[in-house]
Amino acid sequence: MGKIRVALCITDLEVGGAERSLVELATHIARARFEPVVYSIAPRPKAGRDLLVARLDEATIPVRFLDAPRRWLLPIAWRRLRGLLLAQEPHVVQTFLFHANILGRLAAWSHGVGPVVSGIRVAERGSPWHLWVDRWTQGLVARNVCVSQAVAQFSIVQGRLPPDKLVVIPNSVDATRFTNLRPADLRLLGVPEGREVVIYVGRLQRQKGLRGLIASASGWLGRLAGHDLLLLGEGPEGPALRRQCRELGIAGRVHFAGWRADVPALLAGSRLLVLPSLWEGMPNVVLEAMASGLPVVAMDVEGVRELLGDAAAEQVVQPGNWQGFAAKIVALAEDRGRAAELSAANRCRAIDAFSPQRSVQAYEDLWTSLATCP
Repeated sequence: MGKIRVALCITDLEVGGAERSLVELATHIARARFEPVVYSIAPRPKAGRDLLVARLDEATIPVRFLDAPRRWLLPIAWRRLRGLLLAQEPHVVQTFLFHANILGRLAAWSHGVGPVVSGIRVAERGSPWHLWVDRWTQGLVARNVCVSQAVAQFSIVQGRLPPDKLVVIPNSVDATRFTNLRPADLRLLGVPEGREVVIYVGRLQRQKGLRGLIASASGWLGRLAGHDLLLLGEGPEGPALRRQCRELGIAGRVHFAGWRADVPALLAGSRLLVLPSLWEGMPNVVLEAMASGLPVVAMDVEGVRELLGDAAAEQVVQPGNWQGFAAKIVALAEDRGRAAELSAANRCRAIDAFSPQRSVQAYEDLWTSLATCP
């Protein structure tokens, strides 16, 4: 029996949760049994932001860029992907993220390759039309991989997808990337020496609930004189969030670091992670914080409880409960002993329950069950 050829399609390869998951999967699968090729709709990221591409290159995994950074270029990307799939003749097409899901389905269908396995990585509460298009094209999909049970339930109830097409494969984390790291020098990001940091990592966009986080920070920063808030990431809400900090008089305590390549070292230099999101799927940043040995304060959105397990009760609050959110931040910042216990529990759970080997084995089993024997 020959190798199973797998096409892995994603919207882009900038550093992000879904993108990192694809790279972890591609670089850990058994190369003796599978032959992966990665396709990115967007062009290669700029130098300095192409860390994930470099990992794929190092692993000698072919990467093809469709060079379509704008939505109006998607028809061109479809033709390019169709031609590349014609050359590869994959036995399975695995897609990630909405645009890659739809483009991959159409390209595979037009060329007659497949089956297609689509990734559903978020409970999409912000774009109802995404749900409609996803449902409308389900005839082109063999399976949908949901990253959490919560996303699977959302996909059944809100997305109205057929339950027999849904498979849950949680995200994974390579804990070795977060072990024995030298903490980043936070003074280079404007954090005064001696201050401890509450960190947020992610896009600066509405889904992430950052306006509520900033509003709550005006209260809890006053109780934690030795702590600052550090925001890592870029996005459309950046200017409004900076203005909000100035209006609340906390601009000197909230630091906007922008996009950073050294997230593991920054997590190592922080006291706890906050996730104020309005909706999620299974947030990779929580998993990375767990692997870093950090406690977490998060809204109880999709996937968070599944990540934190038995330790969730002390680290999550109901969405919109900003008073409770602030209270948990203060409690964990002040009680170092309990924070250390939660840190240890989080790291153990990340290693034991969310290893790359578990996730990769699940994907390999799924692909093998679906692929026509080569």
